[in-house]
Amino acid sequence: MSAKKIIVIVAVVLVLAGVVVASILHGQANVTKVATGKAVRQDLTSIVNGTGQIKPLTYVNVGATAFGRITHLYVKEGDHVKAGATLATVENVQPQATVAAQEASIAAAHTDITSFQAAEKTAEANIAQSQADLEQKKLDYTRSQALYNDKLIAKQDFDAKRAAYDMASATLLQRQAALAQARAQTDSQRGHTNQAVANQRANYDALDKTVSRAPFNGLVTNVPVREGETVVVGIQNAGGSTIMTLADMSVITAEVKVDETDIVNVSLNQPADVTVDALPGRIFKGHVTEVGDQALLRTTGLSTTQSTTGTEEAKDFKVVVTLDKASEDLRPGLSATAKITTAHKSNVLIIPIQALIQRDAAQEKVLAANGGKPPAAGAATPAGAATRPQLVQGVYVLQKDRKKQRVHFVPVTTGITGSTDIEVVGGLKDGDEIVTGRYRILRALKSGTAVKVDNTVEVTDTEKS
Repeated sequence: MSAKKIIVIVAVVLVLAGVVVASILHGQANVTKVATGKAVRQDLTSIVNGTGQIKPLTYVNVGATAFGRITHLYVKEGDHVKAGATLATVENVQPQATVAAQEASIAAAHTDITSFQAAEKTAEANIAQSQADLEQKKLDYTRSQALYNDKLIAKQDFDAKRAAYDMASATLLQRQAALAQARAQTDSQRGHTNQAVANQRANYDALDKTVSRAPFNGLVTNVPVREGETVVVGIQNAGGSTIMTLADMSVITAEVKVDETDIVNVSLNQPADVTVDALPGRIFKGHVTEVGDQALLRTTGLSTTQSTTGTEEAKDFKVVVTLDKASEDLRPGLSATAKITTAHKSNVLIIPIQALIQRDAAQEKVLAANGGKPPAAGAATPAGAATRPQLVQGVYVLQKDRKKQRVHFVPVTTGITGSTDIEVVGGLKDGDEIVTGRYRILRALKSGTAVKVDNTVEVTDTEKS
């Protein structure tokens, strides 16, 4: 074979190879690269997040119950106290003097009662004497009456005996009246004494109010006053009326705010994991004990019923999570995050959330039949096609079409939502390969489009720099 023929053959081969390469490149230029995933069966947990702060279930502002200057503060912030422990005292000179004066009055009243009781004894003795004298006078009168009837004594002597008997009877009545009067005086004095004792109880109460005591075991979380300052009895939280705040840390809660779109999934007794910013790496188990009914404006924290102006801003709802076990490391006011488990299902079909899109199902059918391209101008509208788009949720599923991979829109029915995945109740089966990204491609993707799977990790401009 001559050199000329060899050159011609080589040239022909090169031209054919160029044509093939150009054809391949042209074909790949019309193929969209997509990231894919598969519908698989796994356990799925739905979680709702809320942020807030640690709060004790029970706390009180120990307020001033008496006007005066603080003489002693026995605790400071951070101290643990027992129920009944003395927290602070206010000057008590006047209440103590009132109590002492009343004690003296009560002692004098008891002395008067003793005196009146002695008078009763004397009156009783006088009555006994009068009764004996009356018996004697009655006997004398009876004998004298018999003697007078027998004309043995003079009428004058008989009249004298009768007068003595009448005098003895009158004396007995007088002394019985004196006894009744003495008893009445004793009862009256007892009443005055009881009144003084009752007044003393009020005096003791006033004196006791100068001492502040712990109503329960707790932690002192705030002491806004100092020794020497004057406190007044006033409205709760008003200046000068609150001595300190005491929190019962035996039951601790996390009061968090949950977005209005998630609150419908939250209910009582759902388990929750609480994390605290100040204690990284620690998880506190708890459960939901309160779900708020009033929406709270996110900017002000006021409920919508308290707001006087209409607003369309985002809203939250208050949710209280009670920790199953208290910890001494927790303090009121610490920032906390609660992850509330609202649902859990085992062995369900799931897909990545980002694969879920909304499309007009009728239009997608048209695009699938036309290779991803809209119908030509003037083409007949398919029977049953809606004049207005009817958006439904679904995913793009990969299918083989004449040795090419194309995507087709499939409507799906979803269930619970996890952090990155969502349950598919209907529309897909286990192992179906679906398009999961990338977002800018998925946003413009159409049924019938030829695609090529590219699951390499996309490097962002920030990572490149």
